[in-house]
Amino acid sequence: MGVARAALRLIRQVHGTDVAVARRGDSTTWDPPLADIILSDDPGVAIGVRVADCAPVLIADRRLGIVGAAHAGWRGTAQGVAGVAVSALGREFGSQPGDLVAAIGPCLGPCCGEVGDEVPQAFLDHGHSAADIERWFRRLPGRRPHFDLWRANRDQLEAAGVLGANIYSADLCTKTHPMTFHSYRVDGPNAGRMVGVIRKKG
Repeated sequence: MGVARAALRLIRQVHGTDVAVARRGDSTTWDPPLADIILSDDPGVAIGVRVADCAPVLIADRRLGIVGAAHAGWRGTAQGVAGVAVSALGREFGSQPGDLVAAIGPCLGPCCGEVGDEVPQAFLDHGHSAADIERWFRRLPGRRPHFDLWRANRDQLEAAGVLGANIYSADLCTKTHPMTFHSYRVDGPNAGRMVGVIRKKG
């Protein structure tokens, strides 16, 4: 990313929707705050989120150059973390959704996203519609629901105003490719982490 290790801004992720901001001109030291979204207007730093089955959602404003990164596991996605990141870019820096480009990195795919019945219920509890649940959760006879993390985050970005043509998804499942990606579903507590990183152009 062209920055020193000390200029990589990470956060302490808790599967929520709190926002951290690394502003231009802030102190050169960084005490990672509790957050699952990080934004920056500083070309001297790179920002990122750690993942190992959760989705890294990276967002850039083509007009202003502002950038953001969101950590979107099923819990964060149930809370609409991708849409919260879009709103936060507008609130903090004046970004317009139509100017944004977003990328959804490798994460658990719908092929392997088996979850318990409490997961679609959590989405309903957070106000998502029955139609959302129908799109994002697939049920096969005698099996537990499978969650499509790729589609849910794409849909939430579009609902926040990001143009569908400006959303790019890797559509690569971390569990399916354990020799390439870290996967908590494969390795459990011993799993490593990947970092989805983005930087404002200077």
